[in-house]
Amino acid sequence: MQCGYCKDSCCQYGSDIDGNNVARVEAHAEDLERYTGVPRSRWWTGQWNDDVEFPGGRQTRTAVEDGACVFRSRKGRGCMLHSFALDRGLDYHDLKPLVAALFPVTFDGGLLHPSTEIVDRSLQCIDDGPTLYEGVRGEIEWYFGGALVAELDALRAGQAT
Repeated sequence: MQCGYCKDSCCQYGSDIDGNNVARVEAHAEDLERYTGVPRSRWWTGQWNDDVEFPGGRQTRTAVEDGACVFRSRKGRGCMLHSFALDRGLDYHDLKPLVAALFPVTFDGGLLHPSTEIVDRSLQCIDDGPTLYEGVRGEIEWYFGGALVAELDALRAGQAT
């Protein structure tokens, strides 16, 4: 969240979000509608997919309007789910989609790996800042635990166990 020149271009496609997370967001619907200015009827694509890798076993996507996720701030920058949680003293992990928090790392097929935008080099900030791992190390630890981070740290240091 330290960049500022791209106007959050990483949010242009919206984000996958698991069904449990949708329920947590919707539990704050009235307050979130006031905060974001976006009615809940416009939050999701409405298309659901079964996916065992997502908590709860299914996922949908945040809707995209005017070239970005409906939850991307149009008045400043960043994710309004993230800023809403921080403003309310909530853990943003409870509201912000897992996929958005991990970006530009993602997961599928039981693997963590670079997001498509890294592989195809379409992410505007691809060569700026820390490595992918360093950029989301804390998120990986939060979602997947300290043991995985310790193993990844060892790999990074060339000391795999």
